[in-house]
Amino acid sequence: MSRLIETRTHRNPRLLLFHGAVIGLVLVLGCGLAYRQLFNSGKYADRERVQSLRRVVAPGPRGNIYDREGHLLVGNRPRFSVVLDLAELRGEFRSEYKTIYRNYAELPVKERPNADQMERIARATVAQRQLDKVNAILGRNEKVRSAELNRHVNQTLLLPYVLLDDLAPEEYARLIERLPVKSPLQVYTSSTRYYPNESAAAHTLGYVRVDSDPEVEDFPGEDLMTFKMKGTIGKAGLEKVFNDELEGEAGGAIYLVDPAGFKVDLPVEKRMPVQGHNITTSLDLELQQATEAAMKDSEGKDRTGAAVALDIRTGEVLVLVSKPDYDLNTFLPRLTQTEFKEIEDSGGWLNRAIQGQYPPGSTFKIITSLAGLRSGAIEPGESKVLCAGYYMVGNRRFPCHNRNGHGERDLVGAIRDSCNVFFYKYGLETGPALIAAEAHRFGFDHPTGIELPYEYATPHVASPEWKLANMKQRWVPGDTANTAIGQGDTLVTPLQVACFVASFARGETETKPTILHVPNRPAQHTAPIGLSPADYNAVLTGMEQCYQFGTGRLAKVDGLRGAAKSGTAQKGKIELAWVIAFAPVENPQIAVAVILEGDEGQNFGGGTNAGPVVHAMLQAWKNKQERVPEKPINFQVK
Repeated sequence: MSRLIETRTHRNPRLLLFHGAVIGLVLVLGCGLAYRQLFNSGKYADRERVQSLRRVVAPGPRGNIYDREGHLLVGNRPRFSVVLDLAELRGEFRSEYKTIYRNYAELPVKERPNADQMERIARATVAQRQLDKVNAILGRNEKVRSAELNRHVNQTLLLPYVLLDDLAPEEYARLIERLPVKSPLQVYTSSTRYYPNESAAAHTLGYVRVDSDPEVEDFPGEDLMTFKMKGTIGKAGLEKVFNDELEGEAGGAIYLVDPAGFKVDLPVEKRMPVQGHNITTSLDLELQQATEAAMKDSEGKDRTGAAVALDIRTGEVLVLVSKPDYDLNTFLPRLTQTEFKEIEDSGGWLNRAIQGQYPPGSTFKIITSLAGLRSGAIEPGESKVLCAGYYMVGNRRFPCHNRNGHGERDLVGAIRDSCNVFFYKYGLETGPALIAAEAHRFGFDHPTGIELPYEYATPHVASPEWKLANMKQRWVPGDTANTAIGQGDTLVTPLQVACFVASFARGETETKPTILHVPNRPAQHTAPIGLSPADYNAVLTGMEQCYQFGTGRLAKVDGLRGAAKSGTAQKGKIELAWVIAFAPVENPQIAVAVILEGDEGQNFGGGTNAGPVVHAMLQAWKNKQERVPEKPINFQVK
């Protein structure tokens, strides 16, 4: 018996080894669990957070754009959509899937849709069922686009799915009244860009395009999966140049989601979007619209050309017109291919005011006059020609626009009647170098730097050096004759010409234009022209007589003392009609430049065609000066 007891109490070394291994494994497991719980808990909490939270970002509304008097040029209007909250339909999706599965169960396996296809069918069926409720209220017959719905589920499940977009206000009202409050169908209100004046100042204001990936700053949750609602980005004009200022501050929310990606509760964090900054332009809406109306033909169609008006003192742009143009509202939500082609075929994409490259025609005779006076080649009252209708340069006859001749003309009469012969003769005596240098002084050799995109970057003034460098040809006296009257290879923009007019009116050499309005902006001052009062007054008198009873007389406004110069030029097969002017002479305040394009062979005189447009601009300006300013009524829609 004692022997048996002794045998049972004997310890087996193998069993001890097994116990030790088990204890060791338990210790390792315990240490591992402790390590994960104590040291890695933050890491796994972050991983769980990233997997269970989603971020939705909504761009802020863009800022408004106003004219100098506070009239709304660009704003935002409400955009009404019917959206579907897919998270509310999870039960219906599952139920419909089961029904579809049972319907196909009797078919051979090879003929059945796969599970993914049946899920798509189920979603589209349920969505159509909901859309039919909207159709019944609105009297529509809209259909769900299943491919679009499937793409939305795969890529942006957390966002509401848009069934109908851009509803009319009356449709919005009917849906608000008849849709249940607790329904997966909801009427969603967002904002979209709105241009109350349609095509007015279209090229200046510019347009926006849809931005599917708007930038987001200072919004929490950068490490979370993010869904972005579509925003807009400026693509032309002020909308492009000042996009950063106009863009609003993004808002949005962070949601807890289930394993399928549906939100399961109210947002854990939310921030409202903030509207962008407003911009006040220097444009005068009333003058802009008067100018655009004057640029229509007798049938009410836009004539091709451009018009610019500047505040002479400050350089602020009052009017900037380019025709043809486009209705800015057609760009939202997107421009159709048909609309794009219509604008392209009409030449409407080109902003002729800052991109059009034109020979200046007889408006350049003012430059030639200044160069001749400064060089001493022209003396007021003394320098004269006998115009017989042409001028011989070597063996070549250069015509005057009056083929019968003007008779004797001095500087004042030559400017008034736009006598080519006078400027052929004294242009040759002045020389091409001095004429080019004078044009450079007035800024014709570089862009103006206005705050608009795509300004013509390489304007140039014809000169012997320019011709040799760019055309590899020698300069001849005929080039000087052409240059002196604004023909040949000199190319300028209407904005440059308007700046020249403003500079001359101030008695200075360059004007820096701006499209932004600053109340009480100080006057610009640049280098003086450098003429004696007698010389300056000779040019001014010629321009004033041109405005009163010369070639620019159709620009005249009764009761407004002005100065003008007409011009006619050709560019290829295009006839060009120019008129430049400023007023009032005794206290210059507004400078204008107008150019219209005509067809080859037309009798397209500058004063006859462009003069009435200048008249309309100056008349509208005079009317405003005589009227007590009214505080604008601003209907801002955000």
